Amino acid sequence: MSQWLPTLITDTPQEGYELAVKLSRMTVKLTQPDAEARDKMRPEYAEDADSLIAVSQVVATHFATVAAANGYWKDR
Repeated sequence: MSQWLPTLITDTPQEGYELAVKLSRMTVKLTQPDAEARDKMRPEYAEDADSLIAVSQVVATHFATVAAANGYWKDR
């Protein structure tokens, strides 16, 4: 696999949040590499409030990691 994550350092919290979303999406892609299977499952979780809340929790965890790596942007 090619390197897609060279750093957790971002210039702004907004960029950090976008990176957190990318981390979450890449987790799904790496866990289920079959794009057709992912596409087939998407309608099921897109309408499921519990699934959407779970996704938010995963993004929040990734964002906490990115924020910590960036010193919570205090020095910027």
